[in-house]
Amino acid sequence: MSTFVLYPNQFQVNEAWIVFKLNDAPIPTAADGDFNLIALMDAASCFILGTVTVSTDKAELAIFDAKQLLKNGKAHKQVLPSKLLIPKHLPVGVLAKEAESQGITVVYVSEKQLLPFIDDPREHFKKSFNGDSLQ
Repeated sequence: MSTFVLYPNQFQVNEAWIVFKLNDAPIPTAADGDFNLIALMDAASCFILGTVTVSTDKAELAIFDAKQLLKNGKAHKQVLPSKLLIPKHLPVGVLAKEAESQGITVVYVSEKQLLPFIDDPREHFKKSFNGDSLQ
């Protein structure tokens, strides 16, 4: 079975948001240990609506972080999307439940389907984090 790829032009602004892990390897800190950066992006505009850090010691977002991420997303246009697209392997069940409680339909997709959306932000983050950002 082939997987269809999604593209930004298939969506209207705030129709769907995408949740994804922005970093490709855990981000080390001396004080707080390693963490991952979870991003929330509008599917049509590819605008990053917010991010939240999750310790690699924890398997999941805290409920506070899930609520805050959705609140930050809503703050941009004062509206929630009708859909939240989540890569199947990403452990964000707390966020999915919170989204559903706010009337958002959660759709699990393969990460490959989201590459047209998430490749550029990941690459930019990687360059910025490694100190290679454009100046």
